[in-house]
Amino acid sequence: MKRRIEIYDTSLRDGAQQQGVNFSVADKLKIIDLLSSFGIDCIEGGWPGAIPKDTELFKSSSTPLYAFGSTRKPNITSADDQQLLSLKDAIENAHENTRSKRHRGICLVAKTDVLHVELALKTTNEENLRMIEDSVRFFDALDYEYDIIVDAEHYFDGFARNKEYAVEAIATAFKAGARCVVLCDTNGGAIPSVVSSVVAQTIQALELNYNITISNSLQSSSENEPPRILGIHAHNDTGCAVANTLVAVEAGVAHVQGTVNEYGERTGNANLLSVIANLVLKLDCEVSDSGKIELSKLYNLAHNIAEIANININVRQPYVGDIAFAHKAGLHTSALKVNSDLYQHINPKVVGNDLKIIISEMAGRSSVELKANELGFDITARKDVLDALTNKIKDLEQQGYAFDLADASFELLLRGELGILPHFFRLESWRAICERIGSRNSKVDAEAVVKLVAGEKRFVALGEGEGPVNALDNALSDALKDVYPEIEDFELVDYRVRLLDTSKGTDSITRVLITFRNHHNNASWTTIGVGSNIIESSWEALIDCYIFGLISCGSNGIKE
Repeated sequence: MKRRIEIYDTSLRDGAQQQGVNFSVADKLKIIDLLSSFGIDCIEGGWPGAIPKDTELFKSSSTPLYAFGSTRKPNITSADDQQLLSLKDAIENAHENTRSKRHRGICLVAKTDVLHVELALKTTNEENLRMIEDSVRFFDALDYEYDIIVDAEHYFDGFARNKEYAVEAIATAFKAGARCVVLCDTNGGAIPSVVSSVVAQTIQALELNYNITISNSLQSSSENEPPRILGIHAHNDTGCAVANTLVAVEAGVAHVQGTVNEYGERTGNANLLSVIANLVLKLDCEVSDSGKIELSKLYNLAHNIAEIANININVRQPYVGDIAFAHKAGLHTSALKVNSDLYQHINPKVVGNDLKIIISEMAGRSSVELKANELGFDITARKDVLDALTNKIKDLEQQGYAFDLADASFELLLRGELGILPHFFRLESWRAICERIGSRNSKVDAEAVVKLVAGEKRFVALGEGEGPVNALDNALSDALKDVYPEIEDFELVDYRVRLLDTSKGTDSITRVLITFRNHHNNASWTTIGVGSNIIESSWEALIDCYIFGLISCGSNGIKE
């Protein structure tokens, strides 16, 4: 029987601590729906009672959630602790549809490091143990079923400082009624060998010294009593959060915590998506009590939540990054033609991603052929096209082009070699000027004039803008929109410039990348321009952006 590992998402609390992340209640509800639909069983909603936004969330969400809180303060009773009472009120007033359902509960953070007990809590070790016991019993005594998890904060540091006390603290939590105690690498300083050793020693000490048996799976020999399990909560300060999580599972934990896309303060938390994929694909574990998790939806989950967080996903992120399965070297792509497994550890489609061939000066005929196939062009039998296109790419890259950054420009080159590049207009001339009148602090005005023929009609368009490229864009759009009204949906959304040889100063070769988006279908594409003049380079990329956009809209051009 496969081991079943419990997945606990803390993106809405730990993840929200990342700089630049600020989820609204509506954002959190959308994320909860995405996580729940994907099959994540345990979702932490935040700290209701302490944070008004989280209190509102628990009233609004019809999905069962875990509420986060801390143990009571020193030297008072749980019944007198306002934080615990507010937490209790919040969960009792949660959305009525979440009552008496599984995967709802409390996650209490507790100190397990004697140094933190002394300096942060300013109390005795004995009182901290009473705080843990009293707080767990406070919720365990409620007259409705509610799961109780304890986060053992700073556990690995605490174990190194005083392992007997650290183990006693989590034993206290178990005896008071906690189902799961999570070993937290709060500072993120642990490495895999330490995590593996500490987990094994902890399980052994609980059994020998406290007669507490820890299960390494959610399966239990008793149908009426869930097993006691340990969990792992890793931060990524050493870059080892995912590795630490996996070795903890191998050492015996059955509950893992993390965040989507590694969100979290400092360097982030363990990336829950990488953890899930590795547990299923590498350790052969089950990761969903509901059985709903489909790895083929992993890519979409990552990108949908990134959209809500308004943070671009790391393109190199394992499994779900846009270039996680990208291949640039000609040697690799030649091998991939023979067998796709030769340079990939899994089929990308298993996690909803896809193979990507990157075109560069390293590309051979195999790279060009596979990239063409990726774009929907079968040129296997066209040796003339393959040879010509491969040589042209190598020549252009020598001049400073980078087609791995501009798929749209590569497709235009391919269409040109195949003789299927539509003709949309004939350019007569263009010019752009900048002018400042007055002091150095006065505004710089830019204007551009574009003259072209489209649809057997000559157009002369004047564009003004915040700089010459913006003015050229406005002029070109104005000149073409009567013949091609679809370009009204086009928008320049990204403009990047790089000097390729800065030792030549203002005489350097300039590379420009321009990205357009079509608001009609939300498609985006990038083109490249290279030259000794930044305006010339920008114009090349700009023209190609309009041409590719028109092609993608299905326009066949106009014969003149």
